[in-house]
Amino acid sequence: MTRPNVLVIVSDDHGYADRSAMGVDPAVHTPALDRLAAQGATCDEAYVTAPVCSPSRAGLIGGAYQQRWGAHWFDDSSIPGEDHQTLAERMRDAGYRTGYYGKVHYGKEHEGDRGTPPEHGFEDSFYGLAGLSMGRLNYLHHSQAAVDEYGAAAKAMAVQPLSENGQPVEVERFLTDEIADRAAAFIGAGDERPFFAMVAFNAVHNFCWQLPPEELEARGLPAVEDWYPGASDYLDWYDGAISPNLPDGRGYYLAQLELMDAQIGRLLDQLDDLGIAGETIVIYTTDNGGSNCNYGVNTPLRGSKYTLLEGGIRVPFLVRWPGHVPAGARREGLVSSMDIAGTVVAAAGADAGGLDGRDLRAFLAGDDDGGRGELHWDTRWQWAVRRGEWKLRFVEEDSEHAAEIRRVEHTEPGAGLSLVNLATDPAEEHDVASEHPEIVAELLAARAAWRREMDASSVR
Repeated sequence: MTRPNVLVIVSDDHGYADRSAMGVDPAVHTPALDRLAAQGATCDEAYVTAPVCSPSRAGLIGGAYQQRWGAHWFDDSSIPGEDHQTLAERMRDAGYRTGYYGKVHYGKEHEGDRGTPPEHGFEDSFYGLAGLSMGRLNYLHHSQAAVDEYGAAAKAMAVQPLSENGQPVEVERFLTDEIADRAAAFIGAGDERPFFAMVAFNAVHNFCWQLPPEELEARGLPAVEDWYPGASDYLDWYDGAISPNLPDGRGYYLAQLELMDAQIGRLLDQLDDLGIAGETIVIYTTDNGGSNCNYGVNTPLRGSKYTLLEGGIRVPFLVRWPGHVPAGARREGLVSSMDIAGTVVAAAGADAGGLDGRDLRAFLAGDDDGGRGELHWDTRWQWAVRRGEWKLRFVEEDSEHAAEIRRVEHTEPGAGLSLVNLATDPAEEHDVASEHPEIVAELLAARAAWRREMDASSVR
């Protein structure tokens, strides 16, 4: 069997409902993602391993629960250490050429750290270290001149030069297009080896008003000035300037989504033109649920980014592999972003040792009608476990983290212990813990066993 090429596309803060195929908002325009869904499978119960980007991305690249190496939230997130091979390292060692293009944010990172693509298995890379810029990348400016112009605001507005294979590179153009250009050059390089490419768009993260002038004009959207005051005032500015106080906020978000989708369509066209679409696995997902702060919509799910409600952790998940995944398929059953590693490593015939990620090939083909039996989440101050139709969730009532996301991110994580039946209550509106104490006890025991396994893990 010929080993497939692999293209993994990860967006940033994409709302669960924000695909035109979902039919929720007629203003959403995503023909490329709709094409992927029509030509492959949609996993309706797919989850990330955390409701925020850093630990979520760490779990994806590691193919395992990031709690095994002590990553939970922004303040302790990291990529796994060298004793746990990343997805890229496994693919590289299996004879794949490996490339990374876009946002990097596994935690605190500097050039030369393991969290940078050249240090964890990517032989070609173009990226921005969001861990050095408050988790974000600017859509239009990345240069020393921009750093000088923005002054004290440069870090918060994320205008630092980007990196190419570990060396600084200046980019003063729309970043979504630049990321796609770099990925396309890698895909079309003509190397005889199969490829593994990760494309990590910063769209549709905040700063969505940062659009090329012609795109603003075409959509009738007004230009909005970037913010320049001192970085110490950033959170107060952010609280007032984004949601709910950014005029046309949803319009900027949808514009960024449409432009990202167009570049995804371009990459799909390239696979067609090269005659390799039939031998390439394409996976699309995002790093966490849509953000209220950034006008993402997660209908019919409750909650948003930062929370362990479904809107914070259930995400779009599309897989196309002609001849292996039926076109237009829908799959119900628990899927995790960790399973990306489990699936593509198995398809490549690479080493799958130490992965929590599951091989989804039979599930996607329709030969296995069940997903995972159980999934866990833990950010230290909130945790959840899902088994079958049941979900048990806990939030510390006096958590400083919870208070901060209420104030700045305009979202409500909840408080205390609750149990919901997602089969009958997908919007998580009814706590039935008092009615099912036996289910609560079972899930508390499962949670305790999982936590013991994470704490005892040798991966650090």
